[in-house]
Amino acid sequence: MEPLVSVVIPTYRRPLLVKRAVQSALTQTLSQIEVIVVIDGPDQSTREALATIDDPRLRVIELPTNQGCCAARQAGITAAQAKWVAHLDDDDEWMSHKLERQLETVQHSKYAFPIASCYVVVRSSKGEGIWPRRPPDESEPLSEYLFVRNSLFQGEGLLQASSLLTSKELLEKVPPNLKTRKHEDWDWLLRATTVKGVGIEFVPEPLSVWYLGERGQSVSTTPDWEYSFSWIQDKRDLVTARAYSSFILAEVSSRAAVVGDWKAFWILLREAIRQGSPTPADLGLYLGMWLVPPQTRHRLRSLLLREGRTRTLAT
Repeated sequence: MEPLVSVVIPTYRRPLLVKRAVQSALTQTLSQIEVIVVIDGPDQSTREALATIDDPRLRVIELPTNQGCCAARQAGITAAQAKWVAHLDDDDEWMSHKLERQLETVQHSKYAFPIASCYVVVRSSKGEGIWPRRPPDESEPLSEYLFVRNSLFQGEGLLQASSLLTSKELLEKVPPNLKTRKHEDWDWLLRATTVKGVGIEFVPEPLSVWYLGERGQSVSTTPDWEYSFSWIQDKRDLVTARAYSSFILAEVSSRAAVVGDWKAFWILLREAIRQGSPTPADLGLYLGMWLVPPQTRHRLRSLLLREGRTRTLAT
């Protein structure tokens, strides 16, 4: 039988993590699926780990050279046989009914090209919580949902890679941007939502588990503020003025502040004011990024994670 959903998992040199991710996909209550693992370059340890999984629904593709996450994901999308495609990062995992709930949602969607997401259980060494703290509003610009903060901490708006399910047709219309080395998911979402008929469908359940910190130091986690600054400048026509300034004052500044690169302070502030539309709250958050020690912010964030988890489970 043809699969209803193709699961695409890019990976490289993380055999134990990807094996956990694959097993969480293969144990879904929706059994009519295929799981495509794309190994991003020669990787014997990952090949051997996946060879221990005896399930005909698992397909493994090994690229001849290391080309990056976007290229590996694109190879998986190209190989997908199902109408619907779900992304799963190799260091994340799913609740057993994730695909079943999301497939039901997109099959009954009013949108021609729905993108389904859900609540995500966020786990790290500092605590556990459930993000986002609120789902997207239909009338809200996606860039503002993703980038504008109405509180001091992360997690208010989130569409994380492993939470997403959409059609192969949309992924072919808007393929991953092979030129990006950070912010790949935001990049794709901003471009995809410019297509007529695209809309976000949010399943109000925690269906995915996001392990913060397990991937270690990688390109996506390195605090390269100059790359992030250049990226948002390049995407200025895809975001609102408020989202543009908020991304600079929160996301970019956090990367500059953590490495103490004070030359960025006035550069970022000037760009946010001249080209964006910051609020007093944005400016206050910006100052906090630079003046409040990271350890203090981390302690407050851990407390918020615990409170957020309690509040979400109670609703």
